Amino acid sequence: MSVFSISVLGVVTMLLALQLTETKREYGLYLSLACCLVIFFYSLSKVQIVIDTVSKFAAYVNLNTTYLSILIKIVGIAYLSEFSADLCRDAGHQAIAGQIQVFSKLSILAISMPIITALLDTIQSFG
Repeated sequence: MSVFSISVLGVVTMLLALQLTETKREYGLYLSLACCLVIFFYSLSKVQIVIDTVSKFAAYVNLNTTYLSILIKIVGIAYLSEFSADLCRDAGHQAIAGQIQVFSKLSILAISMPIITALLDTIQSFG
């Protein structure tokens, strides 16, 4: 599927969900959720391409694979938390969406500690 196909799928689903929301609100929500899941799982196939390409770059540059795996985890956390928070907001649960985002930001900070430590060690070695 191309970006055009995904965009059309999203817009058509949104229009159908708006029509269903007028009669049965929960059906519109279920339809939106189904569309989001289809797009999300299709996006996962694109993530594998990105991971393979970044791994090739890391081999060329002789980059530490620990830092590469941390970077991939951070991107995954950011993408998944944004997806989940958007679904919660769409369902009218802004507080839950906010808590998902706070937790994901703290998780990213915790996961990135080895990179921050290595950066500080590098800076200290210059002095």
